[in-house]
Amino acid sequence: MSDTAALLARLADDDAQQDQKRALRRLHEWAHAQAPAFRRAGTLRGLAALGTVGWAAGLGWAAHLALHGQRAAVTPVSVLPAACLVAAGLALRAWLLALGDRAADEAAAAVRHALRGRLLDAALPAWRQPAGAAQSRGVAGQYRGADADFVQALDEEVDRLTDWLTGYVPARRTMLIAGGIVLAAITSGSWVVALLLVLATPLLPANLKVIGMGTRTAVQAQLAAARTLSARLLDQLRGLPTLVGLGADDRAARAVEQDDRELAHRTQAVLRVAFLSTAWVELLVTGTLAVVATYCGLVLLDYLHLPGIPSTMGLGTALFVLVLTPAYFAPVRELARGYHARAEACAAAELVNGLLSVAAPGRATPRPCDDPRSVQLRGVGVTFPHRDRPALDDVTLTARPGQVLALTGASGAGKSTLLAVAAGLLAPDSGSSTHEVGDARQPTDPRAVSWIGQPCYLLAGTVRENLLLARPDADDAALDAAFATLGFAGLRAALPHGLDTAVGERGSGLSSGQIQQLVFVRALLRDAPVLCLDEPTAHLDPDAEERVMAAVRTLARNRTVLLATHSPELLKIADTVVAIDRGRLRGVMSYGVTS
Repeated sequence: MSDTAALLARLADDDAQQDQKRALRRLHEWAHAQAPAFRRAGTLRGLAALGTVGWAAGLGWAAHLALHGQRAAVTPVSVLPAACLVAAGLALRAWLLALGDRAADEAAAAVRHALRGRLLDAALPAWRQPAGAAQSRGVAGQYRGADADFVQALDEEVDRLTDWLTGYVPARRTMLIAGGIVLAAITSGSWVVALLLVLATPLLPANLKVIGMGTRTAVQAQLAAARTLSARLLDQLRGLPTLVGLGADDRAARAVEQDDRELAHRTQAVLRVAFLSTAWVELLVTGTLAVVATYCGLVLLDYLHLPGIPSTMGLGTALFVLVLTPAYFAPVRELARGYHARAEACAAAELVNGLLSVAAPGRATPRPCDDPRSVQLRGVGVTFPHRDRPALDDVTLTARPGQVLALTGASGAGKSTLLAVAAGLLAPDSGSSTHEVGDARQPTDPRAVSWIGQPCYLLAGTVRENLLLARPDADDAALDAAFATLGFAGLRAALPHGLDTAVGERGSGLSSGQIQQLVFVRALLRDAPVLCLDEPTAHLDPDAEERVMAAVRTLARNRTVLLATHSPELLKIADTVVAIDRGRLRGVMSYGVTS
């Protein structure tokens, strides 16, 4: 099927039309909170037409003075009022447009900020979710395999709404106000020209409809290709060492190249549709301007003598209406260009709304208290999509403050899933997971938990910036005290530039043992009543493992600690050891008491 035939087929697709309507409704819901600001932006931009009328009037006045100057001397002083009018009109127009742009930009920024906040709530832990919502979510509370979608939505897709918010949303109001002002001004100069413009106006909606339909289908195809390429790149960059080891890097490169060619093809289609569709509006504007210019020329030359039609017109008036004719259609041109932005926004809204629909609307909840708390799991069951066997099956256990509960078992037994449920990072499909403070029972809340996962993450920046993520108000004395409390003073001294030592992405520049110790320092600064550790000594040498074990003993004194480990040495510091096999508890034993 040719590109044209495919485009026509999509244009006739009723389901696609319904999808667009739903996307537009969603977009307007997101923008509704800033509706007054967008109306203000549209009004200011529309009133900028007063400046256009002013400088056009000044130009016509100057032309009138120049024509009469053939019979009388024209001095700079005589044309100064006209020049001042032109300058005032340009200044007024620029000022009103700047105010309108600022209002639109601020409103768009607020919408994007709110939307990114909702996306983060959807991407982050499932503690806001009803229990059944866990069916489609992974351990981190995310879509299974949708990391690329969340990253792209937060970064690119939300930004795709910018042009629609700042351009298209205020454009209709701008078109009505500016069109009315310019048409009234033209009518004062020549009612015939105003009538010609009014007769041409009904042709615009049909052209705009064609532009919107054609642009939408092409942009949707382009964005789908872009998302496919982004997801493939992210996936292959993650697995690049494995691909190279298997000798499959050439095949992966060819797949990326194919996706890249597809994106280029779709982008060319978008440009082709955009140029051809906007040509309709340009043709209408050019044709109308030609008719107006012909009329003005015939009247000025005294060649037009029709009943009821004015046969005389001054040069200043002719120039005035000729300058304002394109200004009458200028808001329509902006609206036509906005259809491309609307198509991009609709396509982006489909992905963003799909991600938001995973999470139930968040409820404002108070910050949890920092009192010691027990962790209670009762009959917990978790089954991930496309898995026949449950990850957890009827799990019941209790972890108490001041104690270390260790989970052991083979890889894939369900240890990490159990930790995620206990931390509130994953809502169970059945049963309940609660935090108990005294006699009060509360739903599990990640804000009361410090999580040290596998692998441990440090963000690009400095050591200080990574530690202050846990306690932004901590000073150097508090940071040094945290190092000393955990017995990591040697690490503090070993950092080349102290707390200002640069850290690369994923902690590059530091050893795995140093990264692990810094994460424990961050957990101590976090000072949460519950601490969950997932393989905290994996890939560490014996000396580093010993330091981590000492840190766990220190942190366990006033906290509830749950850890998953394969290390026999780490099991020895646990008060209770729970063996897990295929999602079920197989035994509980005691190895000793923490000191």
